[in-house]
Amino acid sequence: MRPLLLAAVLLTTVWNASAQDQKVEYTTFQLSDTVYMLSGRGGNVGISTGKDGLYIIDDQLSPTTPQLLAAIRKISDQPIRFVINTHYHADHTGGNETLGRNGTVIIAHDNIHKRLSTKQTSIFMKKTTLPSTREALPVVTFNDQMSLHLNGETATAYHVASGHTDGDTIIHFPLSNVIHMGDMYFNGRYPYVDLDAGGSIQGMVEAADLALSMSNESTRIIPGHGPLAMADDLKTYRDFLVDASINVQTLIEKDMSLEQTIEAQPTKEWDESLGKIWITPAQFVTFIYNSLKNIHHYTPPEPVTDETE
Repeated sequence: MRPLLLAAVLLTTVWNASAQDQKVEYTTFQLSDTVYMLSGRGGNVGISTGKDGLYIIDDQLSPTTPQLLAAIRKISDQPIRFVINTHYHADHTGGNETLGRNGTVIIAHDNIHKRLSTKQTSIFMKKTTLPSTREALPVVTFNDQMSLHLNGETATAYHVASGHTDGDTIIHFPLSNVIHMGDMYFNGRYPYVDLDAGGSIQGMVEAADLALSMSNESTRIIPGHGPLAMADDLKTYRDFLVDASINVQTLIEKDMSLEQTIEAQPTKEWDESLGKIWITPAQFVTFIYNSLKNIHHYTPPEPVTDETE
């Protein structure tokens, strides 16, 4: 084995072992008689359990799958019949392989299957992801929407084109009055808009509008990341996305470059509260700028240089 390849394999092995050894603190929220939210490491997990069995929405990261399954068993010891993936990112599909190997039926949008089954390159993340194993792939896919009729409630999954990625799904539990947004909603932080995977800021707004159209003042919203929210929180998030987009569009109409737009700080009023957790203000402005300019990949801003040097 070549030295660089060997080093990469060893590094991955050490990282996986370290992640497996780290104890994850899980928090459970019961949202109705049958629907729960489980937060831990990775995307928030939705759970439906009742007389017809157990199914989940997303399954977090691969190295911590045993801990996730143990946390789910504290809610129900039923086998997991189905998992719905809200999109293809590894912090939402990492448990697919283990679940698929054990007989869980994986359900996802058509584009999630395409991305999981092929090599993916992210300019933003600076990494390439190899195709998933056969056991990790969805075996049931849908185009526009699909429904599960279990545990006394119809849960409907709606595809939103070109949102966080090109395969995002939000899931509505009307009787429980719960909506799982996946990464169409980052609560309390700037969102990651995966331009390299077909995402756009316009689609993020459309997803929020769709969820709000199915909501009332009592609706609980499960975000992809961040704390459990209410419909009013999602409305505030939606308005922030629109206002930030308007600010960037105004600068585009002045023929400003990406670098000039970032320097103008069009998201300044939210940078302190939302821009210090993961996605930086410059990155978020880049997502918006490229979306509005119809640039379908992440283009890092040019480094600022001192022309006097």
